[in-house]
Amino acid sequence: MQVIQTPIADLLILEPKVFGDERGFFYESFNQAAFNTATNTNHHFVQDNHSQSSKGVLRGLHYQTAPHAQGKLVRVVQGEVWDVAVDIRTGSPTRGQWYGVLLSAENKRQLWVPPGFAHGFVTLSDTAEFLYKTTEFYNPAHEQCILWNDPRLGINWQLDKLSGNNPILSKKDLKGLPFKI
Repeated sequence: MQVIQTPIADLLILEPKVFGDERGFFYESFNQAAFNTATNTNHHFVQDNHSQSSKGVLRGLHYQTAPHAQGKLVRVVQGEVWDVAVDIRTGSPTRGQWYGVLLSAENKRQLWVPPGFAHGFVTLSDTAEFLYKTTEFYNPAHEQCILWNDPRLGINWQLDKLSGNNPILSKKDLKGLPFKI
C-alpha cells in the first residue's frame, strides 16, 4: 500500500497494490496491521457503512463529537465522488482547512479521515457506491453537520462538473450550521 500525505496532518490517501490481468483484478481492501502501520495509529473499526447516491447528491459535512468522534476509512466501489475532509480539531494549525480528492472505482484510492474532521462528498458520476469503516458506532446524540457551502471554509465542491451546478441535499444537510473558527 502506498501512503500519500495531504497538506493536513494525519489526513491520508491510501493506494492499495492492485494485481490485474485480462481476467480482472485483486487487491486487499483492508488489513488492520497494514492500516495501523500506514497511519501510525492503533484505531480499530466497529462499523461498516455502504451508501448509494445519484449524480449531484452532496452528503455532508458530517462529524460526531467526543466522546464518540469517528475516524472514517472511505472508498468508492462504483462510480466517482469528490470527497472532502475539513480539519475541525481544536488547537490544530490547520483548523478550518479542507482537502478534497477524487475517489473512484477506477483509481481504488481510499481516504483516512481521522477523528476530529468533518467529512462529505458529492457524486460526480451517474451513481456511486460509497463504502466506509468507522472507529465509533453511529451516535445520533453526538452527530453534527456543518453547512456544506459555508463561505468561511470556501470548499471547491467541483460543482462545475454537474449540470446546473446545484447539488442535491437532504433536509438534514440543508440545516447544517456555520463552522465556528
